[in-house]
Amino acid sequence: MLSGSRAFSGFSVDDTQKAKEFYSQTLGLEVSESHGLLTLHLAGDTKVLIYPKPKHQPATFTILNFAVNNVEEAVDELTQRGVRFEIYDQPDLKTDKRGIFRGGGPVIAWFKDPAGNILSVLEER
Repeated sequence: MLSGSRAFSGFSVDDTQKAKEFYSQTLGLEVSESHGLLTLHLAGDTKVLIYPKPKHQPATFTILNFAVNNVEEAVDELTQRGVRFEIYDQPDLKTDKRGIFRGGGPVIAWFKDPAGNILSVLEER
């Protein structure tokens, strides 16, 4: 029934204007706005809906992963744009001082949007 439907994902924020500035200016993504909702236009004609939610609570998991060729370069560029990467020091999750995890699986670094939602840059070659 839904196999022909063009599905898309979405997530909430507490302030759509802050989100629009972050995703468009800081991350350099194309963002459109309609009826108080934002749409991220990603590579591959992928769209993600961002909607305001009263009493927004950030997700406790990664909501959006950006595949990059080189995580270190992405971390450097985003840090210069004001992004702060998360530092984890848990038994099964340890990042380096720049926020990069190399402990098995893909090289990855996590950061948050202004609403506290967790995003990542993930090395994919």
